[in-house]
Amino acid sequence: MNKSEEDKIRKAFKEKNWNEIKTYDSWQIFKVISEFVEGFEKLGAIGPCVSIFGSARSKPDNKYYKLAEEIAYLLIKKGFGVITGGGPGIMEAANKGAHFSGGKSVGLNIRLPYEQRPNIFIDADKLIEFDYFFVRKVMFMKYSQGYIVLPGGYGTLDEMFEAVTLIQTHKMVNFPVILVAKDYWGGLVDWLTDKILHEKNIDNDDLSIFSVVDTAEEAVSAIESFYHKYALKPNF
Repeated sequence: MNKSEEDKIRKAFKEKNWNEIKTYDSWQIFKVISEFVEGFEKLGAIGPCVSIFGSARSKPDNKYYKLAEEIAYLLIKKGFGVITGGGPGIMEAANKGAHFSGGKSVGLNIRLPYEQRPNIFIDADKLIEFDYFFVRKVMFMKYSQGYIVLPGGYGTLDEMFEAVTLIQTHKMVNFPVILVAKDYWGGLVDWLTDKILHEKNIDNDDLSIFSVVDTAEEAVSAIESFYHKYALKPNF
């Protein structure tokens, strides 16, 4: 543990006086509010979009990078816009596919000390920068009409389970959640079935909130089929 981390831990346990609370914690509220306001203003009229989640660490020669690019391209051709976390890897690939197919390419970038930087394929007027993960996740959930999840790490899992949890608890419409790459997600699905469901911590219906596919065509078809049931099509 470095000195900076140690200082942060000690600071977290230190009692704050009223002046410290007033000058830091209270003003932090306004920063949070400002991020919500900017997000609502920019995304409020964005039109039907699908969020694509996945690793920031995937390189352009990675098969999932190429898959994300193809998925985004096909989504645009079906009339949807694409929202990503705005950074490199799978996010960059999805924005790239949306950009080169002439569609809306949205990036919700999170400021991090490493790894995360806005990619160049986001529309200039559709890049939003965040300091707070929870505000950013609200934007993903509020302004997406579907979620496509490619292989990724903790951040990808966090975003995926945010959507699944909100759907399970009826806090959000049952929009499609599509996991892409059966060989990657199979172990997680088996664990959810063999452990979580077996212990009755979820119901059988909860496993139907998401589906798992292998190809770009299957992923986009799952989104499109969902809306055909309601005779709905994207309006741009």
